[in-house]
Amino acid sequence: MKKHQNTLIAAACAGAMLLAGCGKKDDTLKLFCWSEYVPQAVIDKFTEETGIKVSVENYASNEEMLAKLLAGGGAYDLIQPSEYTIQAMTKEGLLQELDQEKIPNLKNLAPEFRNMPFDPGNKYSIPWMAGFVGIVYNAETVTTPVVGFSDVFKPEHAGRIVVLDDSREIVSWALATAGIPVNDVSDQNLATITPMLKDWLSKVKVYDSDSPKTAMSNGDTDLGVVWSGEGALLFAENPKFQWVMPAEGVHMFVDNLAIPKTSQNKDKAEAFMNFILRPDISKMISDDFPYYNPNAEGRKLLSAEQLNNPASYPPGFDVTKAELFTDIGEQASKVDELITTIKVQ
Repeated sequence: MKKHQNTLIAAACAGAMLLAGCGKKDDTLKLFCWSEYVPQAVIDKFTEETGIKVSVENYASNEEMLAKLLAGGGAYDLIQPSEYTIQAMTKEGLLQELDQEKIPNLKNLAPEFRNMPFDPGNKYSIPWMAGFVGIVYNAETVTTPVVGFSDVFKPEHAGRIVVLDDSREIVSWALATAGIPVNDVSDQNLATITPMLKDWLSKVKVYDSDSPKTAMSNGDTDLGVVWSGEGALLFAENPKFQWVMPAEGVHMFVDNLAIPKTSQNKDKAEAFMNFILRPDISKMISDDFPYYNPNAEGRKLLSAEQLNNPASYPPGFDVTKAELFTDIGEQASKVDELITTIKVQ
């Protein structure tokens, strides 16, 4: 069972001296990032242009990333945390402050993705991609209306549902359905939504945060709650896959690049940050992983087809008003415990 980020962060200070000394300095940039999120072509081009080699290791959740980082299992130079994880890590002094003079391509970010609440002034991070969690369904096999989370977990869909293997996300869907703000994760609110979660999760066939589109594409499931980039790929593959922004409410996630305190190659990490903020490189990322691109100049290079994909760029959705996850402290471990317990029942 994965420990949660806040339990791990609480232990970080005691081991800070040990962590600060882990890893040997070498010429390879060590990138620790989400699965299926960094195109190999981008890595290759960076190495070709700069001579800097890059080693890539993947994780499937913020919690997994923090567990390995804080255990000293890898001397990483760049990590890819989501917004609430940036917030938690900066509180504990686990990230290095950026030298923005070495990242002049920050100017290419859209204004709404600069100075975000979780990292004012982009002091510790730069946005990689943003996105949403929504619903995908196969219109050839699902003939009843699907407009929200409650429609996914109807009895007739039992055993044909894929969802993200992400406790915080799953709890947020139930909170939204109950009319509770997604960051209001009190004991009372968790108790309120527990019966709903037990009913929902009893109907799930597949939990997958790495590639939830696979179960849909293979026909193993008929509908699911997935990352928007995965939904965009399915929509582009076949229009039978329909994307829905849940009626109960949608939050936005922002995944970022940040430099951990343990990095031995800060200059190389900042060079990579500046590189991926180039418009042409930003387009390469969107071509392979069609999330909402925070790079305004890179977005100008996208095709009309890409910009009209409803999962990548939902029509009428105002990202400046989108809700973000915030660090919920010790409640996070209770969220993990609740979902883990329900899964095994």
